Amino acid sequence: MKRLIKTLTCTVAALAITSAGQAGEDDELVINEELEISTKAVASADSPLDELVSGWRYRADETQELQMDDFDNPSFIFVEQAEDQWKKVEGTEGKACSSCHEDVADFKGLRTVLPRWNEAKAKVYTMENYINDCRVDRMGAEPWKWAKGKMTAMTALISVQSRGMPVAVKTDGPAQAAHDLGKEIYYTRVGQLDMACSSCHEDNYGNMIRADHLSQGQINGFPTYRLKNSKLNSTQARFKGCMKNIRATPYKVGSPEFTALELYVASRGNGLSVESPAVRN
Repeated sequence: MKRLIKTLTCTVAALAITSAGQAGEDDELVINEELEISTKAVASADSPLDELVSGWRYRADETQELQMDDFDNPSFIFVEQAEDQWKKVEGTEGKACSSCHEDVADFKGLRTVLPRWNEAKAKVYTMENYINDCRVDRMGAEPWKWAKGKMTAMTALISVQSRGMPVAVKTDGPAQAAHDLGKEIYYTRVGQLDMACSSCHEDNYGNMIRADHLSQGQINGFPTYRLKNSKLNSTQARFKGCMKNIRATPYKVGSPEFTALELYVASRGNGLSVESPAVRN
């Protein structure tokens, strides 16, 4: 039975994945006619990729254009909601985000280095971890669910402060073990379709699967607005969706496994510009 499933899987893959040129491969991303975004970068010496390419370059012209103007980018509906949330007092301490952090612009550069090792907590932290720590420990408020609306809106608001800056995630020192775990997960075949992250985003990027281009799976644009579900999507929610697509049992969002995977995948994009919040299919 297993042999039959693998045979069927290979047949389906051969039919579904076809070679095609990148959409808009000569285009450049300039936001609001002033902010130049580096959608290509030189890969590091130890990278398995010849060149780093943003997912924006694999999108159709119409989708690319949505990201080139904040007025057209549907992500900014949620960013504006987060701006209101920033000032909202919640919890037993009678505080808002703005009570401690007067200007969200002070977080410029933070998105470029996350996930990162948190010495005080002795583990790798994502932006969602930091936000919920502030809510619980400083505001006395309930933590937000990891991949739900308020959380993804707030991560988008904070991330946009770093837009245009190069990703510079560190994976050495105490973060090395998590990085190695993330790398192992990235290359491990799982699910009924017997696929790994690398099956699509390393072995077949630039090809077509069904009606869409496969990208390198870079996450420099997350949280990102997906036309498919008309909302902002977090990095780990996308991981979960990918695992479901290959009929595997996904890890929980916020789990050590997905956090390790986020660290590894983020580091694969070092040098690309932060695009958050991006627009993708």
